[in-house]
Amino acid sequence: MRLVAEGLSAKRGEDLIFHDISFEIAGGEALVVKGPNGSGKSTLLRVLAGLLPAESGTAKLLAAAQPVERVGEAAHYLGHRNAMKRELTVEENLTFWKAFFGDFAGGEGVTVDAAVEAVGLGGIAHLPFGYLSAGQQRRMAMAKLLVAWRPVWILDEPTAALDVAAEEMFSGLVMAHLARGGLAIAATHQPLGLEGARELRLAGFVSVDAGGWA
Repeated sequence: MRLVAEGLSAKRGEDLIFHDISFEIAGGEALVVKGPNGSGKSTLLRVLAGLLPAESGTAKLLAAAQPVERVGEAAHYLGHRNAMKRELTVEENLTFWKAFFGDFAGGEGVTVDAAVEAVGLGGIAHLPFGYLSAGQQRRMAMAKLLVAWRPVWILDEPTAALDVAAEEMFSGLVMAHLARGGLAIAATHQPLGLEGARELRLAGFVSVDAGGWA
């Protein structure tokens, strides 16, 4: 499985944020997108997830377990917001997402209980999501990545609000995902502890090495 992006460009309003971004990443690999604020990191991830249209270029998932027209169909997207209802319990939130996504061909998600245990918060899934601390909420949003199998993880500042122990836990989750043949693309200002991860640096409008690796 390979995710191939060719000549991607995107606008914010009338302004061109980045231009002619190309890269390729295979199953088992991670790509970390870096750059200063406003360089287009979040915009690039949202384009890949299908949440924003590209001004030009394409992003394709090749040789996936089932045919896909858009990368987002095979992806989990974890953005700045946690995408969880505050009034519902953690269990209710995760049960909804498990049923909503279902499993993409080639893998199987874990149970809600197993996902909660994996993020180190076993025993509090009965609480309303809004009762949790910011760090606990972020951990539970990470559990959403586990309950339904998606080969592509698109992660925007995934370790925001986490302490060091939680950062290490999340690195372990990503490495386990890569070991299953999945791939991950993350935008971050903080080290993620992903051994062997590639880097793509954006400098605003054009990448440092246009379409190349840092």
